[in-house]
Amino acid sequence: MDYVAALVPPVVMAIAFTALVVTIIKSQGGANKGKEDAAVDAALARAEAAQQPAEGSAA
Repeated sequence: MDYVAALVPPVVMAIAFTALVVTIIKSQGGANKGKEDAAVDAALARAEAAQQPAEGSAA
């Protein structure tokens, strides 16, 4: 019975990891994809805008 006790935690973790991956994959896209993409694009634009004046003043 020791082998059963030794195998249960890895099996449970494997099942949990698989469920996590499936959930992540299923949540990609969908109705909010455009809104998520727009938020990422806006954050990247803000980061680039904040970086450009600092680079220009150093030169």
